[in-house]
Amino acid sequence: MSTKRIAKEFQEVNEDPPEGYTITLPPDSSIHTWHIVLAPPPSSPYHPGRFGILLTLPTDYPFKPPVVKFVTRIYHPNVTNDSLGNICLGILKPDVWKPSTRIRAVLEALRNLLLEPQPDDPLEDRIAEEYRNDRPAWTKNVRQNVQRYASGPVEFPPTGAP
Repeated sequence: MSTKRIAKEFQEVNEDPPEGYTITLPPDSSIHTWHIVLAPPPSSPYHPGRFGILLTLPTDYPFKPPVVKFVTRIYHPNVTNDSLGNICLGILKPDVWKPSTRIRAVLEALRNLLLEPQPDDPLEDRIAEEYRNDRPAWTKNVRQNVQRYASGPVEFPPTGAP
């Protein structure tokens, strides 16, 4: 059931991708691993960056949520500020996840997170504090990080790497 649903959802988001997204399967990989590139909207301080996202679907999807990580470094209160790129996104939390949730909804929630960070549920306290208390400094740091990490072509880790 899992593979059939994943294939159907992949086809749906490929034929009609959510705004700003490009979704591909890595070469020689199963349908459980997706390479996603997000180009944030012009209203986002992350624009004109291009961010690589690795979406991994567990074998018991949709009963367990996908694992979503940024492969492009991003300066954001809800994403670890390191090469791991772990994301704190409410819809993906095991106690919130519902099997009826579609990957499209996950991608839209992730895009919204770049428009409106959630500083009350941070993975990076320092960045959340800066977002709350010094928005100009936060915006400057976001733009510097976009310039440094998200301006060139998106590179994904080799298939099979974490």
